[in-house]
Amino acid sequence: MGTSTAYGGPGGGTPLVPSWLGGGDGGDAPPNPASPGVGPDGQPPADGAAPPAPPNRPPIPKTADPQRFSGARNSFTRFAGSGGSDRASLGRAVSKYVSTSVSGARQGCTTHGRLSRCLSARLLGFLADAQARGVREALRALDLESLAGRPIAEIFVGLADYICPGAGTVDEGIAREAYIETIVELASEGLTDLTTFTPDQMQTVFELYATHAIEARICNDIGTKAVTMPTDAQAAHRVEQQLRDFIRGGVSDALTRARSETPNLTPERIQVFVDAVYESAFAILQTLGDAEADQ
Repeated sequence: MGTSTAYGGPGGGTPLVPSWLGGGDGGDAPPNPASPGVGPDGQPPADGAAPPAPPNRPPIPKTADPQRFSGARNSFTRFAGSGGSDRASLGRAVSKYVSTSVSGARQGCTTHGRLSRCLSARLLGFLADAQARGVREALRALDLESLAGRPIAEIFVGLADYICPGAGTVDEGIAREAYIETIVELASEGLTDLTTFTPDQMQTVFELYATHAIEARICNDIGTKAVTMPTDAQAAHRVEQQLRDFIRGGVSDALTRARSETPNLTPERIQVFVDAVYESAFAILQTLGDAEADQ
């Protein structure tokens, strides 16, 4: 939503765990194993010993349930059709997305947010460096010192290729658009001077980015082209805004919890911290969704 360009959603038969996770080679078929008693060259070993065992290969991913997005999609369609008034359907849509579409908070975090989590860590790492050593030094480390002293929006635009390089795949497109949406909201959130950023303001930037990334992922997964939005512009805006606010509430709670558990964030722990926030956010969103659906 927002400036995101939606597609029709992933096919129902797409595996929950992509072949590129866990060291897979992306689809090349493994060679036929050698026959018993035959070496790699097709000849029996000279000493009569058994040939070496073929190397272990990653298992073929299981085909996912082709209907795993239908529950979330149907509930979101009802929510959109209500113009944003059917909060119970919004809650069911988000809850079903986490519990069924992506098989729970941990699986959803692992398979549907890997790139966004990596880029979130990169963004948070830059902000932490800017706070610790100063904006100029943090930019100099990236060979972007010429951006020092520029307005905050210009600095973030200049950082785009470092934070989220490339936009050729769906995941890269989602990550980059989430970053652009974050830049658009900086001024409205009162984030105008990077040189005076506080830890709370750093949290706000991270919160904005994670919210937009999760929102875009949900919308693309359930297939916004398959959901009929209200023709009234104000009603359509309410639908978009309520979904975004719902997600941001979950991200904010997860981030607050993570900060209480890791008050001193070191560069070495940034990725672990970000991963924990995303997984906790998915879990909180499911809980909030269930609560909303029961009202």
